[in-house]
Formats: sequence, structure tokens, C-alpha cells
Amino acid sequence: MSTHSRRRVLQGAAAALASAAFAPALRAQSAPVRIGYAMARTGPWAPGAQVSQEPNYLLWAEQVNAAGGLDVKGTKRPVELLSVDDRSDIETCVRSYQKLMGSDKVDLILPPWGSNANFAIAPLAQRFGYPMLAPTALSRKLIDMNLSFFFSILQQPDRMMGALVDMLVASGVKTIAIVYMDDLFGLENFAALNNALKKTSIQVLERKSYPLGVKDLSPVLRGIKEQNPDAFIGITYPPDTILASKQAKEVGFNPKFFYASVGTAFQLYRNVITAPGAEGVLGMGSWNSKTSAGAKAYFDAHTKRFEGKEPDRWASGHCWAALEILQAAVAKAGLDRKAIRDYVAGTTHKTIIGDVKFTGSENTATPGSVGQWQNGEFEVVWPASMATAKLNPNKPAWK
Repeated sequence: MSTHSRRRVLQGAAAALASAAFAPALRAQSAPVRIGYAMARTGPWAPGAQVSQEPNYLLWAEQVNAAGGLDVKGTKRPVELLSVDDRSDIETCVRSYQKLMGSDKVDLILPPWGSNANFAIAPLAQRFGYPMLAPTALSRKLIDMNLSFFFSILQQPDRMMGALVDMLVASGVKTIAIVYMDDLFGLENFAALNNALKKTSIQVLERKSYPLGVKDLSPVLRGIKEQNPDAFIGITYPPDTILASKQAKEVGFNPKFFYASVGTAFQLYRNVITAPGAEGVLGMGSWNSKTSAGAKAYFDAHTKRFEGKEPDRWASGHCWAALEILQAAVAKAGLDRKAIRDYVAGTTHKTIIGDVKFTGSENTATPGSVGQWQNGEFEVVWPASMATAKLNPNKPAWK
């Protein structure tokens, strides 16, 4: 063999060895980023989860992959979602995340739906060292646990109920009646509402709790109607929000202010109650497509992707904001979960709902807010700094 030929063979062997040596690194760079979560697709949590959360996870992953993948500190890698139905069951939810973080060892997690599930999962995520940016956890108790890997995007009960009470006081409300869900979400918001009311002269005519899965609120609503309050406050989940509204219409209960909590901001609410019937109804909400150019782009993309299914005007926006924050954190810190946590904790984030900044686990940049159905849109009506329309202080009759 000639010297020239031998050199060429050695060069080829060296190149093959180099290729073999670098192949694992190349495969690692192009390997999918595995992101796990459990989500309610069945059971009583499903109506909220399938509006405010899972559609956003799917849309985000599709958009990221269509753009070439997730930027992991300068390297684009595809996103792979690993998900299960938690069946609206805490035990199933906990087992699912234990498997995702413990044996599956996913790169990142996305949170489940609702305060109860987040309350159960947050300590687990802390133990495994997974950052958790929760868009549907409304719990001061959870914030006060001081879990360094947990971040809540939603405005907390004291802020949301404080904004509601400020609006009622400014509108001259003298009397109210309250119904509330007998669970973590309901009890915390009820307590926050009562604390805010202590600073006012508003008289509470009725306080009634109800259990998860309630099927009939009409006796309670009839009793409240007889007392003729200026305002009705329902601290409710989506099925109960619709139930209370339908039955208020049936019994002819139409106070000046009718407020129901989770689900009022849903397109489903407008469609089920019908647009004219929903007019003037108040609820938890903090954004719509008028809020920012990014909010409009997200709203339009969501509606197109899900064939006319709109995001809700509260937690959907917070969910998308959480995904924006996570994406920026991975671009900056890679998949080092501690570095992601530090980036999230120490940065003022620009999102579709405005600036988000965390003090401990709490987003302290977004004030409490109130939304209202007006002419087919759920407008932000309080406070003025966030408002997309002026408050209608006298709800029209149900239709």
C-alpha cells in the first residue's frame, strides 16, 4: 500500500472514530425536550382544564416545533409532551407526577389544573427540583409554603377579592349575598372576601357554602332573591357558575351586580347562557385580545387552531404567559432546572398579560381585576389601569 493510500485510510479511520465519539453529543443536542404533565380530561375539573390549560400546552408545543424547536441555550430541540389524564383525582395526579419526575425523569414539567391539584404537586416538584409555573393555582396557603421552585401566575385571593370589593364600594353597593364552594379555592376566596368587606359598610345578607358537584342551587337562590341584595357573589367553579346563572334566570333573580368566579370568562359561558343573557355578568378575568398585540396574536392563533374555540379571558392568558416565561428561561439557562428557577425568580418577564414579577412564589406585578360580559366580549372593567371597557353598574335583565 502506498504512503498516500495508507494516510488516506488512517484519515478515514480517524474521521470514523471522531464521528463515533461525537455521535452521542449530536444525538443529545437533537433529542427531544421531554415535558411531562397530568391534566383533567375527565371528571369535574375537566371543564376548566380543557379550556384554560391543556389546549395552550398543545398549541405552544406545536408553535415551538414549527419554528424549529425549543431554544435550549442556543440549540433548537423538538418538544415532546408526555401527558396523562389525572381524572380529576388528587391521588392519580400525585402518582402521575411521581412517575414523570422520578422514573421517567422528564426534562421539565407543566402544572396540573386547579388549586387543589397544585397544592398536592408543588411540594413534590420542590423535592425533585422541578420549576413549576402554575397558571390556575389560587391559594394564599400555597404561596405561604415558600416553595422556592413554585411560582403562581394568577392574582391571589386577597388581590382578586380586594379588587371586587373596591369596585362594589365605588359603585355604591350596600348589600350582598355570597355562595361559595366548600374546598380550598372556595374557602380561601371566601375568607379573602370577608376580610375585604370588614373595611367597608357593605352588609352581607347571606353566606352559604355548597359541595363540589352540586346539582341544584335554586333553593339557595330563591332565598337570596327574597332578601333583594344589590350584589350576588358566587365563588364558583365552571359547572357551578353556569348552574347558578341558569337557575338565577329561572327563579327571576337579577341583582344589579351578578358575579360568578371561574368559568364566567369562558366562551362556553357566553354560548350556554347566550350572549344577550350573559350581558352584564361579572367574574374573574384580567385580559382579552385588546390587552396587547401579543394577546391578540395568541387569541387569534388559539381560535384558529381549535376551530373557533376561544381561550378564556382569565387563566388562559396566564397559562400562555407561564409558557412564555418557561421558554425564555430555557433559552437563557438551558435545561439546568436550578438555573431555570433562578432566572424565573429574578427576572421581570414581558408577557401577553403585561409584566410578571415574582416575590417569592407570588406574581406581584399583576393587580387584582374584575371582568364583565359586554356586547359578546368579556371586558376587563376593574381596575382602570387594566380596563378594556367601562363598568356597566346595572346588570340588564336575563334573556
